[in-house]
Amino acid sequence: MVNLALPATIIALASLFPRPAEAQTSPPSKSASANKWAAQRTSDGQPDLQGIWTNATITPFERPAALAGKAVFTEQEAAEFEARAAKGRVDGLGQPGDVGSYNQAWSDGGTKVVSTRQTSLVVDPPDGRVPVKPWAEEKRAYDLAHGADSWEHMSVWDRCITRGVPGGMFPAGYNNAYQILQVPGYVVILYEMIHETRIIPIDGRPHLPANIRQWNGDSRGHWEGDTLVVDTTNYNGKGWIATSAAGARIKGIPQSAGEHVVERFKRVDANTIDYRVTIDDPEVYSKTWQVSVPLTREQNYQIYEYACHEGNQAVENVLKGGRAVDAATGR
Repeated sequence: MVNLALPATIIALASLFPRPAEAQTSPPSKSASANKWAAQRTSDGQPDLQGIWTNATITPFERPAALAGKAVFTEQEAAEFEARAAKGRVDGLGQPGDVGSYNQAWSDGGTKVVSTRQTSLVVDPPDGRVPVKPWAEEKRAYDLAHGADSWEHMSVWDRCITRGVPGGMFPAGYNNAYQILQVPGYVVILYEMIHETRIIPIDGRPHLPANIRQWNGDSRGHWEGDTLVVDTTNYNGKGWIATSAAGARIKGIPQSAGEHVVERFKRVDANTIDYRVTIDDPEVYSKTWQVSVPLTREQNYQIYEYACHEGNQAVENVLKGGRAVDAATGR
C-alpha cells in the first residue's frame, strides 16, 4: 500500500532542519556569487541544493536548422536572438487592437537564452537533435491528429496525470519552478507544474522489483562528490515525455517500459544548479541523448497551487466536440 502521508511528512520534517546561513539570505549578485560563493552543506552533510529554482528560457529544445553546426551563441548573437523573440511576442498579437489570448496574462516562458548560451537544450547528439525512431514519430503524429477520438490519444499532461520523468524538468510555457528540500535519506522535488512531489531516496536502497511499474518510474539517488545522481527505471510504458519547450519535437513521444534515465544535479554557484539528464530508451530512440538546462535560484518566486483536475472540463469537452463532428459528418 502506498503511504499517502509520506510526502506531507517529509515536507513537514524539512522545516525542522536548520538551513545554512547562505540559504537564508537573498541571492547575491552574479559578480559576488563568482567571487565569494563556496559550496554549502546541509546539517547532515549533503551538498546543499535547497531553495526555489526556475528554468524558463527561450533557448530551443532542439537546435533549429538555421543554427546547424553552431553549439553556442556569442554574446552578440544571444542578444540578437532575444531581441527577435521579444519582437515576435509583440508582432504575434495579430491585427491592430488585438489584445491577444488570455494566456498572455499568465504565461511565463522566459525572455532569455540559458546562461551557457547553448543553442539548444539538447547537447548530445552533437547536432542538438533528438534521435527519435520513425515509428515513435508516426505514433506521435497519429495521436495529435486523433486527440478528439479518444482520451487514449490525448497527452498525459492534458489529462493531468504527469509531465513525466524527465519531462517534468524541461521548460514549459508557464509554472517553471521547482522547490528542492533535503532531509536525511531523501531529496524532495516539488514541481510547480501539475503540483507533483517527487521523493528520491538517497540511502542506498535498491530499485523496486522489476514487476512494480510506475508512471514516473522508480528513482534512486546517490552522491558522486557534490553531484546528486538520480537513476530512474521501472516505467510502466504508458507515459509520454510532455513539454512545451520552444522547438520541442518530442512532445508526445512515448516512453517504453525499458526507459532508463540518469539525472545529475550539481550546484555550481549560489544561483545556479547545472542540471543534466541522459535518456536511454532503445525501443524509442536510435541512441542515447542528453539535455542540459541550468536551474536559476529565485528565492522570491511565489509557487502557487496548480490544481490541474479541479474544474478541468477540457478532456470531456474535446471528446464531446469530436462526437459532434462525427454526427455532423456521418462518421
